[in-house]
Amino acid sequence: MADSGEALLSVRGVTVRFGGIVALDGVTFDVPKGGVCGLIGPNGAGKTTLFNCLSRLYQYQEGDILFEGKSITATPAHDMSGLGIGRTFQNLAMFKTITVERNIMIGAHARSSAGFTASALGFGSVNAEEQRLRKRAWEIMDYMKLLPYAQRLAGDLPFGIQKRVEMARALAADPKLLLLDEPAAGLNHDEMSGLEDQITDVCKRLGLTVLLVEHHMSLVMAVSQKVVVINFGKKIAEGTPTEIQQHPEVIAAYLGAPADA
Repeated sequence: MADSGEALLSVRGVTVRFGGIVALDGVTFDVPKGGVCGLIGPNGAGKTTLFNCLSRLYQYQEGDILFEGKSITATPAHDMSGLGIGRTFQNLAMFKTITVERNIMIGAHARSSAGFTASALGFGSVNAEEQRLRKRAWEIMDYMKLLPYAQRLAGDLPFGIQKRVEMARALAADPKLLLLDEPAAGLNHDEMSGLEDQITDVCKRLGLTVLLVEHHMSLVMAVSQKVVVINFGKKIAEGTPTEIQQHPEVIAAYLGAPADA
């Protein structure tokens, strides 16, 4: 287990309220640099709410979130990719009416040195930048085995391939931390196996840190070095996969039984 000095991401007492509902209640944990940290909990536990806080889509009323030791509380959502945090979503958030290549180039544009207006109007060094973005997109498509689909419209592809496109788009921005929000949802057995290999490989080969929200426990336990469990907005456990599988409060949360039963 890593201490806070080794943490890439630190969540510190984060509390989120929607009216009278407390969605997150003083959640605290660290995501160590390198490898995979799983974030699990029953439906409605607050996992996606926390991801939306990490992406700066939601504001938290209490606490702080540190990335590389610096608070991201004042960072707007559109600057998160430039900071080094990439994300996929439960519901695919890609542009379905443009090609796979263009989708991934849009992901790479988050780290582009050319401004949006200049890119749109074709000014200055944009042509060179466009070539750089295209080169990056093709490198990522090659890595993600998407080259056969490069000129296909993203929305015309099978669901499992669309999931891969979305991860590729997130990777194109060269993130340090990749937030994966239920990447296995809707995948078949073979696609699940491929996803497990992909998550492991992006950590080892690309040197990324992954925070994974997922309901498929077999996937979480196979790829994670650390697992954090939340229930009803509160952290109830954290530890290695083996420790979590044997934790009485975790068992109770998933089976609906009292913790001392």
